[in-house]
Amino acid sequence: MPNRLLIGPWIRRFLLEHIIAERNLSHNTQTSYRDTLVLLLPFIRAHYKRPLELLLIDDISPQIVRLFLAHLESVRSCSVATRNQRLAAIHSLARFIGLHSPEHLGWSAEVRAIPFKKTAEPVVGYLDKAEMDAMLQIINRRTVLGNRNYAILLFLYNTGARADEAAHVHTIDLALGKSPSVRITGKGNKIRVCPLWPHTAEILKPLVTGRVDGDYLFRNMRGTPLTRFGIYRLVQDVAKRASPSIPTLGSKRISPHIIRHTTAVHLLRAGVDINTIRAWLGHVSLDTTNIYAEVDLEMKAKALAHCDITAEKQISPWRKDPALMAFLKAI
Repeated sequence: MPNRLLIGPWIRRFLLEHIIAERNLSHNTQTSYRDTLVLLLPFIRAHYKRPLELLLIDDISPQIVRLFLAHLESVRSCSVATRNQRLAAIHSLARFIGLHSPEHLGWSAEVRAIPFKKTAEPVVGYLDKAEMDAMLQIINRRTVLGNRNYAILLFLYNTGARADEAAHVHTIDLALGKSPSVRITGKGNKIRVCPLWPHTAEILKPLVTGRVDGDYLFRNMRGTPLTRFGIYRLVQDVAKRASPSIPTLGSKRISPHIIRHTTAVHLLRAGVDINTIRAWLGHVSLDTTNIYAEVDLEMKAKALAHCDITAEKQISPWRKDPALMAFLKAI
């Protein structure tokens, strides 16, 4: 059987040649595409009862892809967003094969015609100043671990960094001099420089003392780099311990990304223009940043107060005015 008909060699080319060499997509995107294929191929193999190495391109038919997407939602209990993410990876594979194999253009078009499901836009959550302060204050800074946890939380709040971005900051990325800042590598390997508060710089200095430039900034108790999952668990643990003092924290789903939203909203309230916030968070499009202007109830209330119409004094009908009626009768 010709190699051009087998799906295996094409998947290898797609992952190594296209995703890494040609497009240089981020590690997280590479992992996401790989995981999609790790789920898709065994599903197709089970459907056709054929070894993986004998699966053909045409075996990934639109009907099979739709069955696979339904399987993700019904059996694996995946959300619509996850279902759409897996479909995006399949679309990308079909596009790659169609570009390099003209005989599969029709197949490629049919697979790529499978639509994404519409999802409801979730309301962006964020923390009020009192809630953020409570989380920072609950950390016991009298211990080495407590100081590290406080530094991580303060760093997230200062920079608005994603958990994965914070986990991959190296000591060489920090400039803790007169104008402290940090270099953050974001999605698509885009680099941005974010200013640090003087207090943040002072808290981070002990973490870099005696460290070489190639070290990760945040490490666990074993001395190995802290992962984004470790940062996620840390934020959740701090929020849980702070919730008794601030009951509203218990009703919110706290995560590093919520702190990222909090940074944006608090910058907006402080009068920072929306384009600066876009650069601060590393957004490509200003439309992404505009959601913070839409969700901030405090700023909406202030805007409403500026155009509030004072209630007008109620004017009684002239027939019910005794003085006027007496005057008219006297004429």
